[in-house]
Amino acid sequence: MNLRDKESLSRGRGRAYHIDPLPSFPLKMANRVSITLLVSLFVSSLLAASAGNFYRDVDITWGDGRGKILRRGNTLSLSLDKTSGAGFQSKRAYLFERFDVQMKLVPGNSAGTVTTFYLTSQGNKHDEIDFEFLGNQSGNPYTLHTNVYTQGQGNREQEFRLWFDPTFKFHTYSVIWNPQRIIILVDNIPIRVFSNLEAIGVPYPKNQSMKIQASLWDAEDWATQGGKVKTDWSMAPFTAYYRNFSALTTDSSGFKGWLTQDLDVQGRKLLRWVQKYHILYNYCADRRRRFSHRECTRSRFL
Repeated sequence: MNLRDKESLSRGRGRAYHIDPLPSFPLKMANRVSITLLVSLFVSSLLAASAGNFYRDVDITWGDGRGKILRRGNTLSLSLDKTSGAGFQSKRAYLFERFDVQMKLVPGNSAGTVTTFYLTSQGNKHDEIDFEFLGNQSGNPYTLHTNVYTQGQGNREQEFRLWFDPTFKFHTYSVIWNPQRIIILVDNIPIRVFSNLEAIGVPYPKNQSMKIQASLWDAEDWATQGGKVKTDWSMAPFTAYYRNFSALTTDSSGFKGWLTQDLDVQGRKLLRWVQKYHILYNYCADRRRRFSHRECTRSRFL
C-alpha cells in the first residue's frame, strides 16, 4: 500500500471499536454450512496436515536476525524493535493458487505496528493482494486492511474489524486466486470477493506470477488512529507468529476445485454478514472515490 493510500484512510481510525458477540444469524448458518465451504474446510484440513516447511519454502529477506524459523520449520516468528522489523518471501512465484497461513498477532499494546501477509509481483505495473493487520492500543481490536492492485493500480481498500481476538490463538487467513475471482477468507469465512470484470474494462491480475511476502514493521506515522497513537517502544520487542503455511497451485497433485471456486448461496450469506457487521471502510462506498472504479457499479462485496 502506498503512502497516498495510507493517508486517504487515516481519517477513519480515530474511533475505538469493541468486539461484539456474533449475531445469531451466522451461528445458525454455521450449522448448515454450504457444500462449497465444506470443501474449503476440507482443503484447509489437508493443507494443515501437509503444510509447507518454512526452511524449504521461504527466505527471511530482512531483519538481521529478527526473523526466526522454529519447530523444525513449521513456525516462523517476526520481531520488531526500534531499530528494525523483519520480513520473509517465498522462494518461488505462483500464478493462480490457494494460499493458507495461520497467524497469531502481536498482543497487548500493538499501536503503530503493521503485520502483513500478501502476494505481489514486481515492477511499476505490479499486481498485489494484501492482508495488513494494523495494531492498536490495549483493549481495542485490530483493523484488518485488504487491498487489490492490478497493473500497478491499487486504491481498492476494504477494512474490517475481526470478530475475535487475533492475538489469543492462531487463526487461518486465506487467499483463493483463480482466473475468475479472488476470494479472501478468515477462518474459512469469506470476507471479500474481487471478480474478473475485464469485460467492462477492469484490469484483473492473471498474467504476472506473484511471490508471497510477509513482514512486521513500524508505521506509527499512520497505522493507529491516523498516526495520533505512536508506538510504545517500552513494549518492544513486538512479535508475531506464522505457521502451517501452504499453497495449492496449478501443478499441485490432488484437489483442484479452488481453480473454479465461487461462493454459493450460503457463502454469499456469510459474506453479507461480514460486510454488514464487520466492515469499517469500503472504497466502493466512498463517494469521493467510487466513481473512479468501474467495478463499484457491479457489486458491493468487492
